[in-house]
Amino acid sequence: MSSGNGITKYPILMIHGVGFRDLKWPLYWGRIPNALSEMGAVLFYGQQDSWARVEDNAKSIKARIRQILDETESEKVNIIAHSKGGLEARMAASSLGMGDQIASITTIGTPHRGSKTIDKLLKAPDSLFNVAAFAVDNWIGLIGDTKPDFYAVCRDFSTEYAEKFNRENPDVPGVYYQSYAGIMKTPFSDINLSTANIIVKLIEGDNDGLVSVESAKWGSHFTLLTGKTNRGVSHYDEIDFRRSPLSMKSETAGVLDICDVYRAIVEDLAARGL
Repeated sequence: MSSGNGITKYPILMIHGVGFRDLKWPLYWGRIPNALSEMGAVLFYGQQDSWARVEDNAKSIKARIRQILDETESEKVNIIAHSKGGLEARMAASSLGMGDQIASITTIGTPHRGSKTIDKLLKAPDSLFNVAAFAVDNWIGLIGDTKPDFYAVCRDFSTEYAEKFNRENPDVPGVYYQSYAGIMKTPFSDINLSTANIIVKLIEGDNDGLVSVESAKWGSHFTLLTGKTNRGVSHYDEIDFRRSPLSMKSETAGVLDICDVYRAIVEDLAARGL
């Protein structure tokens, strides 16, 4: 095991999802990076755009991987990606040819099979999306996005796009793929996602407030994240949005602290020699 890459043989690249950038404040990953660094993990961040299309961000991830490998003199990276970032990681590995430089891809709350809810929303008049796109693209451009495209990104979450994407980006032999999905037990698990949770559940079933459990499943190993109380684990909980444990009731089954989930991921990668 390379001591230069810490507890794992290869450094860890953390890739954020849509709507956020890798800023020092607020940090997308909450307390998670500190928890992993304390274990000895060597971490890097994707630094891709917030609202760019999957294809554009995947190219950025490809360049970022090369930069990290040059800096660390490592042969590969381990990727931990949340939400849309998981699609970008898979494209970088597959159709962009970086698979031999990626040891593993762990996705959390990634819509691998698209969203039937988005399919229905996309039937709304284009004028509504154009208004939202104008506002988002202009605002996000102010904080650093170079290719914001809200309207196109929404279409990247459709089931039609997912089917095409999965055909064109098959898993790369030799790369370890695994996935995680959160589940909100009630709409009150996360007030920020309560309405979305109700809508997605009616259309797609159990979900984390944005992504259904079925859509998030990918790879040779899948883990369902359930909270220790009726709160459950939301899409925001998956990245420690609240910066606090999910529950203090350690006697019940489920996730106590999302940081423990990430610690277990890193420990498992290390045990696999990755």
